Amino acid sequence: MSTPPGPLPESAPRRLDPLEVALEPGGGRLGAVCTVAQLFEVRERSLMSGIDKRPADGPVTLLTHGVLGDVQGDREHHGGIFKAVYAYSREVREAYAAALGSELPDGFFGENLVTVGQDTDHAVIGERWRIGGAELEATCPRNPCGTFAAWMGDRRWGRAFTEQGRAGAYFRVRVEGEVRAGDTIEVLERPEHGVTIADAFVGLDAAQAGALLDWAEESGTVLYDSLAGAALRVLSRGGQERDFPDRLRSTGRGLGLGMGL
Repeated sequence: MSTPPGPLPESAPRRLDPLEVALEPGGGRLGAVCTVAQLFEVRERSLMSGIDKRPADGPVTLLTHGVLGDVQGDREHHGGIFKAVYAYSREVREAYAAALGSELPDGFFGENLVTVGQDTDHAVIGERWRIGGAELEATCPRNPCGTFAAWMGDRRWGRAFTEQGRAGAYFRVRVEGEVRAGDTIEVLERPEHGVTIADAFVGLDAAQAGALLDWAEESGTVLYDSLAGAALRVLSRGGQERDFPDRLRSTGRGLGLGMGL
């Protein structure tokens, strides 16, 4: 059984300056594909977590409901087809490591896909990638939970992570297939609404909320339930009440291929 990597060193700052990240020029690639190494016990939550991820030596299969060989201990907040794969930029994680004065290797944030030269936070909701034999669609940001804080050994970690606005992106698997370290990331489609994973994490404004919902209705794209709800609340607070079809919002954990049908 794994032990927590923390607590973070006493010298580690508890509030971080904004991270400065310079991505490599050119097309992105996979630096690593990570799966669960050992289960991590989160005693205060009485669960076993799969956050302890480490690079695989060979190819890994991405399936509709997740990464083959991966584990989610908290299925209330993780898993389902909209959170089948979690991707994080190596450059951003290394910027955290430099700021904290700690080693944070590939997979340390619980990510399945480690990208290089590809900023996951600036992926547009609905953006599609081809990697190896798989095709993915960006769905929503990762929200830091108590498990993440326990893994980092700092109960205030969620606040520090949120303040940076660097959540990483969840993806659904549109076409199942194998991926491996070194595979090129090919962007197949980027929706014109322009609302990014980072926008959704930090908080949408009315224009972004309207554009996202318009796109979902026009394209027939099902949105992750909490994202659709956040967009509707933003519009409602601005006095713009809007009907949005239930069929276009889902947690991805129900029946009917996880679409909540």
